[in-house]
Amino acid sequence: MIRLHRLLFGFVCCGIAATMVGCDDYLDVLPDNRAALDSEEKITDLLVSAYPEASDYMLTELYSDNTDRNDEPGLAVQYPFQEQAATWGEITDMNMGSPYHLWNDYYKAISAANTVIAAIDRLGNPKRLSAQRAEALLCRAYCHFKLSNIFCLAYSPKTCHQDLGVTYIDAPDSKVSSVYPRGTMDELFYKIAADIEAALPDVSDNLHDIVKYHFNRRAAYAFAARFYLYYMQDDKSNLDKVIEYASKVLGSNTQEYLRDWDALGKISLYQSGGQRAIAYVNADDRANLLILSTKSYWWRVYRYTSWGLKYTHNEKIALNESVNAKGFWGQNNTYASVFYFDVYTDSKYPKVFMDKLPEFLQITDEVKQTGTPYMMDPVLTTDALLIDRAEAYALKGDYAHAYQDLTSWMHAFTKNGATVDAALLEKTYGEPADIPVSGPEGMTSDGMKYYTPTEPTPKKRLNPDFTVTPGEQENLIHAILHARRVTTIHEGQRWQDIKRYGIEIYRRAIKDDNVTVYDTMKKEDPRRAIQLPDQVINAGIEANPR
Repeated sequence: MIRLHRLLFGFVCCGIAATMVGCDDYLDVLPDNRAALDSEEKITDLLVSAYPEASDYMLTELYSDNTDRNDEPGLAVQYPFQEQAATWGEITDMNMGSPYHLWNDYYKAISAANTVIAAIDRLGNPKRLSAQRAEALLCRAYCHFKLSNIFCLAYSPKTCHQDLGVTYIDAPDSKVSSVYPRGTMDELFYKIAADIEAALPDVSDNLHDIVKYHFNRRAAYAFAARFYLYYMQDDKSNLDKVIEYASKVLGSNTQEYLRDWDALGKISLYQSGGQRAIAYVNADDRANLLILSTKSYWWRVYRYTSWGLKYTHNEKIALNESVNAKGFWGQNNTYASVFYFDVYTDSKYPKVFMDKLPEFLQITDEVKQTGTPYMMDPVLTTDALLIDRAEAYALKGDYAHAYQDLTSWMHAFTKNGATVDAALLEKTYGEPADIPVSGPEGMTSDGMKYYTPTEPTPKKRLNPDFTVTPGEQENLIHAILHARRVTTIHEGQRWQDIKRYGIEIYRRAIKDDNVTVYDTMKKEDPRRAIQLPDQVINAGIEANPR
């Protein structure tokens, strides 16, 4: 097995502690390494540490409607974090992927980025270091953005001036005992936008040997497009930036840059060594724009293993809402997949999954062959970017281009060669006819009912803090959200869509196909901002309201 810590990035020992860490560390002093960063090579090497080693996939997937509780006898959780997250409880577990782990790791990466920027400033901000400065700015912006996705409510043009952000750290701090105000979401996103815009002109593809393990030009524009999609304004003006920046990546021939799902799907799921998943995260794949190496148990939890069987993406969800549900592309079934990339399920374990995210092991005990599990995260891809642009077109009212992007996605991801248009989406997601047909619950011969916990469908009521008009525009958004849910399954983006569109979700217990609802998360539920770790709150940082 490949040993992988930051093996693909290279090891760098920088001696930089987290700027905001656990309560025991708040009395420590950060070593000031800026004086030692006196060359272009040292500064470039330190950029490795400006990328997070933590993955939020497990936390956000468990929090989302991609998870049910399976109440069949004998099913258990792997450790407390899984149950605490899946039940929207206060998460005290500090395992990999927990809020504690994420908070510390993102701020540690921010600290490294700030040290790079400060070192460049100390050298007079020479033009020869402009690409390194741009990369550090993007890393700082990205980590703050990810922290906001986890610990804050979705950005809302109505409430952004009062909703809590996270502290934006923009300079090295010699004392981590400092307690900073969190500020508002409006202040946070303004600063993220400033860093992104300052960085974009100077991003280079020539700093590193493997460009996709760092922010490169295409990854930078893809991140900018995602950020502005979330940075919604009352007049939807930021959507123009989404379209502009996404188009810089996707070019005029979009299909040329999408993943070859057909070729990927021809790699057998049963081939030894997880070759399909390894191919999915390959830096040579044209769709992968930025790939991060992260510590995570997630592969073991979502995939076909005996880990964590009590809370999973199960057949009830898959058949009625997500990967096997009726969509504008058709519908999967056990014997005839409409997707090039197979959906895997088995009666032994209540898990339905796509084999996408391989695990690598950094060996720490040669004799026992044990160590730290690492996962490769393709955090920015052209597949997801195309759907982001389609959403921006749809919200701007440019339906022709939205249909065009959905058609490109459908041709790449599925075997359906039709053209997506208003009639197809009305037939799929519009108001249903009264003629029932056999198939998933809530479906009819034409159209689709809105979801209920006991009669689930992919179509859930939208309650965003911006306008989505009934009819054609709403149908488009349902199609886009469904396509994104399928494309990014196991990768956490579904949780962000739930937050951004104010979608009400439920905690359901499934036993013998019977559904029991035991909790509801409405649009106004403060739990949509995951609570800060106890250690951080105890150190004086303002907690999220409960």
